[in-house]
Amino acid sequence: MRRSSQAGGRAPTSKTSTVRCAIYTRKSSEEGLEQSFNSLDAQREACEAYVASQKAEGWIVLPRMYDDGGFSGGTMERPALRQLLADVEDKLIDTVVVYKVDRLTRALGDFAKIVEVFDGAGASFVSVTQSFNTTSSMGRLTLNMLLSFAQFEREVTGERIRDKIAASKAKGMWMGGRPPLGYEVRDRKLEIVEVETQTVRYIFERYAELGSVLELGEELAAAGISAKRHVSAAGNVTGGGQLGRGALYHLLQNRLYRGEISHKGMIYPGQHGAIIDAVLWARVQALLAENRVERVVRSNAAGPSLLAGLLRDEDGIALTPTHANKKGRRYRYYVSQDLITGLKGFKDGDKGPKRRRSTARRIPATDLEAIVEGRITELLGNASATDTIVAPRARDVEERRGLVARADEMARRWPDLSSAEKIAGLQRLMQEIVVTSDAVHIAIQVDAILAMLRGEADSHRDDDGETLTLSVPATLKRVGMEMRHLIDAPQTRQNRKPDRSLLRLLARAHRFRDLILQGDGASITELATASAVTPSYFTRIVRLGFLAPEITAAILDGHHPIELSTLKLSLANLPRDWSEQRRELGFG
Repeated sequence: MRRSSQAGGRAPTSKTSTVRCAIYTRKSSEEGLEQSFNSLDAQREACEAYVASQKAEGWIVLPRMYDDGGFSGGTMERPALRQLLADVEDKLIDTVVVYKVDRLTRALGDFAKIVEVFDGAGASFVSVTQSFNTTSSMGRLTLNMLLSFAQFEREVTGERIRDKIAASKAKGMWMGGRPPLGYEVRDRKLEIVEVETQTVRYIFERYAELGSVLELGEELAAAGISAKRHVSAAGNVTGGGQLGRGALYHLLQNRLYRGEISHKGMIYPGQHGAIIDAVLWARVQALLAENRVERVVRSNAAGPSLLAGLLRDEDGIALTPTHANKKGRRYRYYVSQDLITGLKGFKDGDKGPKRRRSTARRIPATDLEAIVEGRITELLGNASATDTIVAPRARDVEERRGLVARADEMARRWPDLSSAEKIAGLQRLMQEIVVTSDAVHIAIQVDAILAMLRGEADSHRDDDGETLTLSVPATLKRVGMEMRHLIDAPQTRQNRKPDRSLLRLLARAHRFRDLILQGDGASITELATASAVTPSYFTRIVRLGFLAPEITAAILDGHHPIELSTLKLSLANLPRDWSEQRRELGFG
């Protein structure tokens, strides 16, 4: 049980200004976090003692806890760190206190970004065991030197771990993770579970007969065959749900069932037994390859679903692409599989009616695809982020620079790729995409990024390899008459396509304006009748022909606030002043 921190001692005197101190703690692994007094508690206790020693200077501990348990110091994607930096920018914190510098970050580039945020807000940074303070130039120099060694240590440790994993897999050893259906781990080795092998063989044999993963999934669901259920050492239960398309594709291509171990495109004989024989395996792989070609061909159709087979909701249910046609317009969605098949929920035990899950999703496809594509291109176009991925894996400095430059080029070229090329790239990069009520979590295979940047041919997926998860805050909101998947991120505006309904409204407004400016003496009523609209509608819409030029340009480019709908624009009581118009319509 974590302790809440209290402000140390009495409030300082009026002659001493109050220094608001935020304590940040971090631990790389989750091991031991369940203990009543863990590493995060120990770090916090030391920091609180240091702040208490500075009570005479007006130092107090803020009650909010910034703890990242189970997060690496090599990434900035940490929830408590993001909250800390946000509070620093909001000037809620004067000094950030950590136990050691490497608790804050182990990457020199990330440290520079963090210090820049601190400097911009006038905040300082203190390490209690190393007596460093970023307010002085000497302290900053010493910190940079220390972080260089910390980053070097992290990279060397990573290289040792990767070399050990590669050497072990070359010997056919199982290197951890969740065992797939048909196996369990005993004495750190994979052993066959006879009861589950019948299910695995049945899945392979039925796919060989059906030739369709979708039909296979429906048949397995009807037969009550589910995914493998896992129970952790702490008693947490995961898995056991319906086998979705993504899980079935992974299962049917998993070389563990041939008694083999895959690692970075290389296949080694495993130390475990095979469940699927060579003939059935070859038959299934040929069918998968044939269907893969057909899917790429179909992806050239208008409005293909870029994320098909990659999505699931927070309950692990696959999100399936679907569409609806309204007034000649095609609307695409990604919908939780149980909403499509009619399984509207889960039964409470063995009795009671089925209920629709509150977590079932129906996501507008264009919005969700824009979120994923925007986050991927943002990652590839960020030299610091790609360098963090590339640096420990590059052969030398020259290749490291070349790969970072290639990532930036790929980000710039992405919007111009064909749908088939985008689908192939996403299928290769993505581990999975999980859509929850307030975020989209994008899991990327790190080795796949490196392979793409090197121009290597597509290889077998190594689902046991390292993954990078990018989380984007996103929620469903109603905008006008439709639901939109909105995110609070400036970069999404530049990737969004112009809203056709807004474009049509502006075109009509300018046509009405031109009729008035022609000056032929016709009244508003006559002009409205000639345009087949009512006079009140004509009067309301023609005002939009006199919008501020930057507002019109933003709508034409798709850079307007996403909450701006045709209904809001047409009914807005717009002032004449352009700056007032911008505020009224949410342009800032």
